[in-house]
Amino acid sequence: MNFKLLHYFLLVFTVLLVSSCSRDRVSKTNDSRYKIGDRPEWATKNWNDQQWKNKVDVTEGEVFWSRTEVEITKSPESFQHYGVFINTFGEYDVFWDGVLIGENGNPGQETTHDPSGELWATFGIPDTLATKGSHVLALRTSLYYYPDHSRKLYVYVDDYDHLVRSELINTAFMHIFAGAFLLASLYFFFLFLSENKGYPILIFSINCFLFFALIMMEYVKFYVPIHYSQHHIRLEIIGVLTFIIAILTPLYFSLQFPFPKQKIILWIYIGVLIYVFSIQHENHDYTAYNMAMTMWFFSFGIVVFGIYKRMKGAIIVLLALLICALINAITYYDISLFAGFGIILLGMFYILSVRTKEQRLAYEESLVQSTRLRLELLKKNIQPHFLMNTLTSLIDWVEESPQKGVAFIEALAQEFKLFNQIENQTLIPIGQEIELCRTHLNIMEYRKEIKYHWEEENIDPNQKIPPAILHTLLENGITHGLPNDNNSITFKLIFETSDTCKTYTFLTIAKVRDAEKKIIEGTGIKYIKARLTESYASKWSFSSEAIPNGWKNSIKIDN
Repeated sequence: MNFKLLHYFLLVFTVLLVSSCSRDRVSKTNDSRYKIGDRPEWATKNWNDQQWKNKVDVTEGEVFWSRTEVEITKSPESFQHYGVFINTFGEYDVFWDGVLIGENGNPGQETTHDPSGELWATFGIPDTLATKGSHVLALRTSLYYYPDHSRKLYVYVDDYDHLVRSELINTAFMHIFAGAFLLASLYFFFLFLSENKGYPILIFSINCFLFFALIMMEYVKFYVPIHYSQHHIRLEIIGVLTFIIAILTPLYFSLQFPFPKQKIILWIYIGVLIYVFSIQHENHDYTAYNMAMTMWFFSFGIVVFGIYKRMKGAIIVLLALLICALINAITYYDISLFAGFGIILLGMFYILSVRTKEQRLAYEESLVQSTRLRLELLKKNIQPHFLMNTLTSLIDWVEESPQKGVAFIEALAQEFKLFNQIENQTLIPIGQEIELCRTHLNIMEYRKEIKYHWEEENIDPNQKIPPAILHTLLENGITHGLPNDNNSITFKLIFETSDTCKTYTFLTIAKVRDAEKKIIEGTGIKYIKARLTESYASKWSFSSEAIPNGWKNSIKIDN
């Protein structure tokens, strides 16, 4: 990825984001005053509300009034009509300077009527009342479902068409934005299922989907009517989504930039996050903001450690986190939350692309190495030394016993035939590999005049393994093993399986030359490892060690 291109993209994205949310305000709103009761004259503009309070305690579904002084600072232009946007809990009637301009539900009748009305509502202001100067917005309200929310009243005056259309336009753009993350989520999820690429890809996919769901839940309010009694359900869903994202994001960075005592520190972080989630839980925006900040600081620490350890990609991710901090400093919460999460996901995608590239290069290198080692192994089996010894033994057997000489030739021809069949394949049935091993033992019996035995346990001949890896272990056993007192060497292949892995144990039962000598990784072992990497990436392990009666090799393949 081009670092400068990413830098410019993030810069332009930030500038457009900040500039898009700038708009001159045409009104100023003073604090609201409240009073329990129900008198029609409280709607009039000049009613004296100085004795009213700045809060009211509502116990059931009784009616109460609120009066809010709104100053319009700019007269509407020609063909422009002002409207008022109201965000408050309850069902209410709306009065502007004593004139009823709208209804939202059935105030005072909530116990006898089904819930109606919306939490967010826009009402047009008559042109004769939308003049520059001071006005009074009066609401006749009842709060049957959440009486403790009587003080939450937000009022905003602007061009009516803009109030109606702007949020839908913003919602459309945000849905396009969310759709990109939904597609990314599905792509990487199917990539994880089909190629089993690892947990970072799965975490990134889940995070993209959760971010998509978070945007949908935030903006669903602009096209789906939501009654105030249902608003807390939506806020709880948003809080849970934010909580899970706040867990998965640092977990993802911890996998990409490993640090000491990782599990302990992650559990401590989750404990802190649970505390942040539970304290003042009813203040949903405050809780979500604190969870996002906790996630940012913890992720920042992980990435800084990655830079300290000079891990690839850490600097770009740090740049993304710093841009998040900048957006948070110069914009309000709703903008910074989604823009910040979006940029963090871009940083996660970048580091994922870096790691994927590294894995692809490593895989391509393993293919080249596997090809080279395969050629070296084939050359080893047809090199002059091998052919000279084999032909010398063949001459002796032809002179002594023509029948055995013919059998020797047939065994040699069969081994070369099997090699030609398997050398260009990635995986072969283990039954075919065992046939190659048995054929090789027949040849070596003629050459060395040692009795070789082959044994198997729990072998499924249809299971597949990379070609010639057992043959390589067999050759090592023949080369480094001395016959037992009865002039024999036994090779035993054992297969074991579990929910997590498959294990092949290859035993050489013989006297071992230099059992205490340190194992040197020769061409054969390099070939085995290259073949395993080619077929199973990093999901394998290989061990080789001396045992009391010979040598033990283990190949473990993760499911």
